[in-house]
Amino acid sequence: MFESIRKHSKFVMILLFLLIIPSFIFVGINQNYFTESSKTVARVDGHDITQQDWDNAHRAESDRLRAQNPTMDAKLLDSAEARYATLEKLVRDRVLAAAVKKMHLTTTDAQLVHTLRDIPAIAALKKPDGSLDAEAYKALVGAQGMTPEGFEANLRNELALNQVLGGVSTTGFATDAQLKQAMDALYQRREIQVASFDARAFAAKVQPTEAELKAYYEAHTGLFKQPEEATVEYVQLDLAAVQSGITLSEDDLRTYYKENSARLAGPEERRASHILINAPKDAPAAEREKAKAKAEELLAQVRKDPKSFAQVAKANSQDPGSAANGGDLGYFGHGAMVKPFEEAVFKMKEGDISDVIESDFGYHIIQLTGIKAPKVPTFEEMRPKLEADLKQQQAQRKFAEVAEAFTNGVYEQSDSLQPVADKFKLAIHKVEHVTRQPAPGAQGALANARFLEALFSSDSLEHKRNTDAVELAPNSLAAGRVVQYSPARTLSMSEVGDKLKQLYTAQKSAELAKEEGKAKLAEWKAKPEAAQLPAAVEVGRDQSKDLPREVLDAALRASTKTLPAWEGVDLGAAGYAVIKINRIAERPVVEAQVAEQQKSQFTQWATMAEVMAYYEQLKKQFKVQIKVPRP
Repeated sequence: MFESIRKHSKFVMILLFLLIIPSFIFVGINQNYFTESSKTVARVDGHDITQQDWDNAHRAESDRLRAQNPTMDAKLLDSAEARYATLEKLVRDRVLAAAVKKMHLTTTDAQLVHTLRDIPAIAALKKPDGSLDAEAYKALVGAQGMTPEGFEANLRNELALNQVLGGVSTTGFATDAQLKQAMDALYQRREIQVASFDARAFAAKVQPTEAELKAYYEAHTGLFKQPEEATVEYVQLDLAAVQSGITLSEDDLRTYYKENSARLAGPEERRASHILINAPKDAPAAEREKAKAKAEELLAQVRKDPKSFAQVAKANSQDPGSAANGGDLGYFGHGAMVKPFEEAVFKMKEGDISDVIESDFGYHIIQLTGIKAPKVPTFEEMRPKLEADLKQQQAQRKFAEVAEAFTNGVYEQSDSLQPVADKFKLAIHKVEHVTRQPAPGAQGALANARFLEALFSSDSLEHKRNTDAVELAPNSLAAGRVVQYSPARTLSMSEVGDKLKQLYTAQKSAELAKEEGKAKLAEWKAKPEAAQLPAAVEVGRDQSKDLPREVLDAALRASTKTLPAWEGVDLGAAGYAVIKINRIAERPVVEAQVAEQQKSQFTQWATMAEVMAYYEQLKKQFKVQIKVPRP
């Protein structure tokens, strides 16, 4: 059949054309997609930002954030708040671009060059003569999918945009008078007395009847909802599970020992002396040539008389750390020296003198004075490590193959996890009261949102089939199945039992505490001398005295035009508090270092406020309209 269609493809295309086009004529083309994508979501300086612009910008922003943080939950990026933040950023960029155009702001070549030099990745591309390696630079920006011209154009534009708000942000300052006024208000101290009416103290007065409990239950059924939950089974395949199933033969171990005994024994160390003639890599070419010629002259001298190496190093080496010791560097292993130096040393035989070796520091002449080879342990001494290393390597190689078989197994025999557990010698874990969201303190597979999502999928719940294999982390897969499922429901009055009475009692106790507190507040305001209050304490935002936040805020916000002042604070389920503010206490003198830190912080706050105020002014100037409601 398919061969017939292939041979007559042209005829089939004509037939399909004749069948499809009339349907468009009679029914009409669906305009929803085009209308939706072209819908205006914001406007800046008379130019529209469409839904498609917004979608594209959010896609790019999400990709950028995922690249920075691969473990980020995708749901956070898809939230209404995250999408709206992208729209605000898009609007801001358009506002700044409009300001750049109106103010005729540009980026000079000198500014561009200076900025490029400050980028570490580009600064590292300098040649020895100080010029930029053009090919390496092209490759660097090419890795980002850009040409050098495009990269520089984007950078010019970014620098121009930064000038719009930069003029405000770089000129922010705060005077000592402003700082004192702000800090004195922020860290003001007040002497207060607090009478607490703890709800728990009124619990004994609450004796609910059956009718009262029933009425409370019916009015608060939302408090007695039990979320959906399931009893689940799952198996987990990881490197440790694969490794436990690997059996090594004696021949494998002995072969591995022969091939790796030197590596397993430990690194070889070498001792060397050197003569260094300084010539930094960014030094002028003529200076480096002069240094190289000097090194060649010294090389001829020590090769003629190798025993004089230490004496020549003392007299001529420009390495202050080793020259006094005749150039001796002691023993060192791989990775301790710069690459050209190390490569030369580990190719030499004891007693050899190298050619002139060039490095970023200059020119070296090296004499190898010692080789310290580590003792190779016996096979029996190394057996535990050999087994662990070889099993780890084989598990790494085998995991992909086993993972594929595991994935196929849980799918093909989807009514049970037992076959795959038997095949791969895995434990089946059974857990009750599992919910859609990871429980506090959950670990392993049940802490993974993707795995829970698979367990609570409609197919898994309705048919009790195995989930697909879900990747928990690199080299770690899990599959599970729902054994028993309980949908969300409201518990009956008989099921809630003591919880109903506790909740009712807590609410009524808080109401009684509030009534008592309000009555005392009114009484003490009228007759302050009758007030029975605890000892006074001095509080401030930096000295809470362990008082509840609501009490502290009320005490510090209360008007002090007339003292003493009285305030009542509703503490919700905790009860009520009455505060008496006696006086404003003098703020303690702060240390000079703390005062400097406060000034720096306040200047940042003030500058940010100015920047935001200026940006809001620009939004008005360019008639910004955001047509999407803030979530």
